Amino acid sequence: MSRRPILVDCDTGIDDALALAYLLAEPAVEIVGVTTVSGNTDAARGAANTLTLFDLAGVHDIPVAVGAHHFRGRDYAGGAPHVHGEDGVGGIAWAAADRSPDTRAAVELIDHLAARHPDLTVLALGPLTNLAAYAETPGVAAFDRLVVMGGAFAHSGNVTAWAEANIHNDPESAAVVFAQDWDTTLVPLDVTMTQTLDATDLVRLEAIPGAVPQALAAMLPAYLDFYEGRVFPDRRCALHDPLAAMVAAGVLRGVSVAAGQVEVRLAGGERGRTVSSRASSTQRWVRGMEGSAVEVLLGRLEAREWVG
Repeated sequence: MSRRPILVDCDTGIDDALALAYLLAEPAVEIVGVTTVSGNTDAARGAANTLTLFDLAGVHDIPVAVGAHHFRGRDYAGGAPHVHGEDGVGGIAWAAADRSPDTRAAVELIDHLAARHPDLTVLALGPLTNLAAYAETPGVAAFDRLVVMGGAFAHSGNVTAWAEANIHNDPESAAVVFAQDWDTTLVPLDVTMTQTLDATDLVRLEAIPGAVPQALAAMLPAYLDFYEGRVFPDRRCALHDPLAAMVAAGVLRGVSVAAGQVEVRLAGGERGRTVSSRASSTQRWVRGMEGSAVEVLLGRLEAREWVG
């Protein structure tokens, strides 16, 4: 069985770290590169966090390139320290990586890896600033598939009543990406909020030996602290990025899927809102739009055998 090459574009906070750790351990895929963007933390810190995680995993050959610091429509004004800690990883004391980020810009690294791997999957776990820049760069190589963690449809937003954080941070870039003729799958809050990790899972993780499980176990209490009583009544957290990583790896499929155009609202109180052109019983407010079709996972997910 061949391994599916994946490039991860992320803003490495706690759930990004969980997703990266999962992909490192998943035999169906191979991380061939990482690009970072500001979101949970700034792009440079996200790259440093990624490199440290790779060091702990004993992985020293995956290139990590620093991408956009500022968003398309506004300047980056700080991440989400109340969710991920000031360092993006729950304030744990881990050493700096032994190596520096790749000298190439994010767009250059994506282009290089897309040309090298025609079957490349790009997994976007943060704002879509780097991917919008890629879409507008002439002559870059085509990649095979894009999986995006972002958006909210029948579910409420997690930044405003309507908007999910990754899209809300840079809706202008999201609008550019969703208009592309790319094979795109969107993994929104509609599904990610149904997949959680609780205190019992953390105890199980703490019992696993190894530098990576122990680092993840050390950072998760900060994430659980944010969610407990604020989002969920008990001590558990959503697994946004890990779920999208499993979709990108091909080990999950959507049971409820809508394929249609996705509009991103850019103004007023609905800024960052994602709207699908496919109506359902819980989406009576949608309307038809022009643009490229995006597959949106809206309902329950289930495991499937890898067929790549």
